Amino acid sequence: MPSSTTEVETPPQADADATLSHGLKQRHLSMIALGGVIGAGLFVGSGAGIAAAGPSIVVAYTLSGLLVMLVMRMLGEMSAAYPSSGSFSAHAERAIGPWAGFTAGWSFWVLLCTAVGLEGIGAAKIVTGWLPHTPEWGWVALFMVVFCVANLAAVKNFGEFEFWFAALKVGAISLFLVLGVLAIAGVLPGTVAPGTSNLTEFLPNGSEGLIVGVLASIFAYGGLETVTIAAAESQDPVRGVASAVRTAMWRIALFYIGSMAVIVTLVPWDSKEVVDKGPYVAALDHLGIPGAGQLMNVVVLVALLSAMNANIYGSSRIAYSLVERGQGPKVLGRVSGGVPRIAVLASCVFGFVCVVLSYWRPDDVFPWLLNMIGAVILVVWIFIAVSQLRLRARLNREAPEKLVVRMWAFPWLTWVALAGMAAIFVLMAREPGTRVQLYSTGGMTAVLAAVGYAWQRARR
Repeated sequence: MPSSTTEVETPPQADADATLSHGLKQRHLSMIALGGVIGAGLFVGSGAGIAAAGPSIVVAYTLSGLLVMLVMRMLGEMSAAYPSSGSFSAHAERAIGPWAGFTAGWSFWVLLCTAVGLEGIGAAKIVTGWLPHTPEWGWVALFMVVFCVANLAAVKNFGEFEFWFAALKVGAISLFLVLGVLAIAGVLPGTVAPGTSNLTEFLPNGSEGLIVGVLASIFAYGGLETVTIAAAESQDPVRGVASAVRTAMWRIALFYIGSMAVIVTLVPWDSKEVVDKGPYVAALDHLGIPGAGQLMNVVVLVALLSAMNANIYGSSRIAYSLVERGQGPKVLGRVSGGVPRIAVLASCVFGFVCVVLSYWRPDDVFPWLLNMIGAVILVVWIFIAVSQLRLRARLNREAPEKLVVRMWAFPWLTWVALAGMAAIFVLMAREPGTRVQLYSTGGMTAVLAAVGYAWQRARR
């Protein structure tokens, strides 16, 4: 059962990664946890899920949200007991072996760095839509430089950027939900209550459409892991992780499932604007609120920039942690001013290479790279679940006082989560659009596991 403790004392082991600074305050962590769940995948990617699943997208987000809640609870249990900038990578090494930490860490690093480039491209497209005569690559370069410099300076810069980014996202989506509920109730001036007219075809494309919606929703939840990485550089890592994990359930229910329910009630699921403009912009335009659609575009831009900032931070800390554990080039582990600056630069360079590939080889190399990272988050979740199964038994035996966050109904719900992940892999193998991602990610994971195992044997 979840612990009812509200104030948690930091154990001696919480001062992990001592060469990093501890410049993140509790307000930074609280807002990162709150706003980190509101990502570009929700604002932009959910449109394709709605187009495939129709109103049943609410069911899809509920199913995937339940799985994510279990994963976050498992990760929170381990991160509160063993705070580390390596997060799940460090836990996998401790529970399974160095090869597992190597595989989980470097695959996630590739994912985050590639995402930095993708988010930069997405943000640049929004800005060039407002300023059509400006070069897209110039905006990407500007965003990369701004966030690279911010992350090079001090960790508190990352915290401040994310604090205000998250505040804007939380405020915008909260206002969206309020307006949507008022419109559905028929009390918003100038609107007519839609009733259930848009919900009559609940499964318009049958079970296949629901499957596509589930797969789309799984990958919209990316970004939740950042708070456990950031907690290692906070003033009270254990309390920060405990607080973030305990509020994960209502954040997912409100921001993801709640907003999907509002959108499909207000807007016909097969409306072209849902995909072309994005579901949130389409819903606000449907309400006829002047300028609301463009205002939501500003929020989407902020979400993309926030994700860029968070992914540069997360990738640099994962790389630093891997090097500290002897699993990467030592140069990436150099720290000055409390920041692993070489790791920050390497992550930014890799992200910019992805941008160059999107222009240089948009038909072959870039799609191959995207497919390679397509299912990485599921690989990471499996490592989290297996690590939690092993570490929980060890903690119960050796240090039960560290269990300030406990996985619900252990070990049964951990096994349920693993079964859910296996089911998603089966669904991905069935769908032509995701099958290639599954195979490409599987190939990269196998290569990294082989290299990690060889590294482990060589060190031994």
